Amino acid sequence: MSNIYHSAPSAYDYPLLVKQLLNRAKTVSLEQEIVYADKKRLTYKDLFNRINRLANVLAGLNLDAGDIVAVMDWDSHRYLESYFAVPMSEYILQTVNIRLSPEKILYTINHAKPKVLLLNSEFAPLVKSYQFENSSIEHIIWLDDDGVTSEGVFGGNQNRVVGEYEALLQAAYSEFDFPDFDENTIATTFYTSGTTGDPKGVFFSHRQLVLHTLTEAATLGMLPDKQGVSYGDVYMPMTPMFHVHAWGFPFTATMAGLKQVYPGRYAPDVLMDLIINEKVSITHCVPTILQMVLKEAQDRGASFNGLKMIIGGSRLTEGLAKTAMAQGIEVYTGYGMSETAPLISLTEFSLDEPEMSEDEDI
Repeated sequence: MSNIYHSAPSAYDYPLLVKQLLNRAKTVSLEQEIVYADKKRLTYKDLFNRINRLANVLAGLNLDAGDIVAVMDWDSHRYLESYFAVPMSEYILQTVNIRLSPEKILYTINHAKPKVLLLNSEFAPLVKSYQFENSSIEHIIWLDDDGVTSEGVFGGNQNRVVGEYEALLQAAYSEFDFPDFDENTIATTFYTSGTTGDPKGVFFSHRQLVLHTLTEAATLGMLPDKQGVSYGDVYMPMTPMFHVHAWGFPFTATMAGLKQVYPGRYAPDVLMDLIINEKVSITHCVPTILQMVLKEAQDRGASFNGLKMIIGGSRLTEGLAKTAMAQGIEVYTGYGMSETAPLISLTEFSLDEPEMSEDEDI
C-alpha cells in the first residue's frame, strides 16, 4: 500500500525570511506614506527603492555573510530601511541602545564586533574618541539631519567614513536581488539594559521575526471592532527602534502597508504635533512616555480622539490608565521579554468595565 503521507512536491520552499514581509505592501501600498518627523516624506515605493540602494552600498564594503552592521540613530526612515536591507542581505543588524551610559554603549559595540556603523551625527562626540585601532569597525556611514559634516570628527580615522547616508544612497543602484537562505539565519541582535551586570546580547533569526510579525498582526487583528489594527491605521512608535525592534511593530506595520510616522528624538511637543497633524491612530510606549504626552495634551487642552496605545516595560497603574482613557486614549497593556522578540500577551481596558469591590477575588 502506497504511503499517502508523502510530502507533495514544491516549486519553492518559501523560507520565512524578512524579505517576505514586504510582499503585500509591494502589491497594494506603493503610494502609502512614510513620514520622518517634519523632515522627510516618502512613499513605500521610495522605501523599497531605498532598501535596494542601501543593500548595494553595503555590498560595496567587502562584507561577508553574518557580518554585523550596527545602527546608532533616533527613530527614523533610515532605521526602518536598515531593518530590512541589512538582514535581507544576510548580514546581522545590531540596534545599539543609545540610552545606556557611554561606557555601556561602547561595551555593546566592542562585544558585538560590527564591521559597519551607521552613526547619527548627534552621537559623534561619544564615538570620536573610540579606540578604533582595537576595533572591529571598518566603515562608518554618516547620518545627519542638520547639515553637520563628519569632516575632522575622527582625526586619523577619517578614512573609515564611507560617506553621508543620503549621498551614498543617491549614488547607488536602485535594483538588488536579495537571496534566499536558511530561515534560521541570525537577522538582528541587541543588548538588554544589563540590570545584573554588563548588558547581555540577544539575537533573533529571520524565522523568529517573521513568526512574531504574523502573530502580532493576527493578535491585533482579532480584537473587537475599532480596536487593534486595521488597514486604515496610522502607526507611530514611541518605543525606541533600538529596543526589541520597537516591540516588532515596524515590521508589522510595513507588512500591512500602513502609513507610518517616525518621530526622531522623543520630545513631547513633537510627538503631540505628529499625533495631531498626521492623524496617528496606533502607538506603543512605556508609562513615563504616556505621562509625558498626557501633560503636553493637558497643557494644550487637546484630546487624543481614540488613539490606541499599548503600554509595556513597566506596570500601568489604575490611575494612569483612567487618566489616559479620560483624555481619549484606548489603552492596552502588553507583556513580553527580549528573548521572545518580544510580545507574549496583550489585554485591553474599557471605561465600561464594572469596577471590582475591594473584597472581590481577582
